[in-house]
Amino acid sequence: MSRVLNIKVFRFHPEKDQRPYYDTFQVVEREFMSVLEALLEIQHEQDGSLAFRYACRGAVCGSCAMSVNGLVGLADRVQTRNLKANILVEPLSHLPVVKDLIVDMTFFWQHFQEIKPWLIPAETAPERERLMNPADTEKIESFASCILCGSCYTACPVTKRDRDFLGPALLAKIYRFLADPRDSRDAAFLAKLNSEQGVWGCDTIFNCVKVCPKQIRPTDAIVAARKLVVGRFFKLFGANRKREKAE
Repeated sequence: MSRVLNIKVFRFHPEKDQRPYYDTFQVVEREFMSVLEALLEIQHEQDGSLAFRYACRGAVCGSCAMSVNGLVGLADRVQTRNLKANILVEPLSHLPVVKDLIVDMTFFWQHFQEIKPWLIPAETAPERERLMNPADTEKIESFASCILCGSCYTACPVTKRDRDFLGPALLAKIYRFLADPRDSRDAAFLAKLNSEQGVWGCDTIFNCVKVCPKQIRPTDAIVAARKLVVGRFFKLFGANRKREKAE
């Protein structure tokens, strides 16, 4: 026998509402229903003004990240059968609300551009391709799988108190390139990472690991990135010393 779900949803339209409020909707649970499917049913059949993001419906794009019963996750992955009949749905925290469950991720994407999320090779391009051995690929493979959903950003206590902190997802993405033997970041880039807004700002409490829908461990990447940043600085310092002696 199907259950009736009571879904309490955060509502707020900054252009019209003075303060946030909650609406409760009833949905008849279907087999293998996700929270996203329940929200879509509400939007289609009960309140067309309800706003939220979604795209792939397969835990690939990350756009439907939100809080369900206080836990951050992807709405298209969270199954209602694993929840009690009373379900609370809220937007990601630490980010301004655009409308209802939609948050403004402009700040997140600005930081993403700042980290230069692409390969920066030192040498000129080879005739065919830049080869990489399987052992090096294995080190960074999981961190390359990040879908940038923002779940770890909103679970991180540091992003709440310091808007300039790059956050778990972006620092893990940086490690993906620092650990790539084909990449060569300059001293200025490393100096930016060597700060409280970079690799040293992490509290290492593993909240990001707990909420990642792709089982990525951003904290591990941040700790490893610290070692790489320090190692690169020593290498650059040694090269400069040799140059000075030669001159």
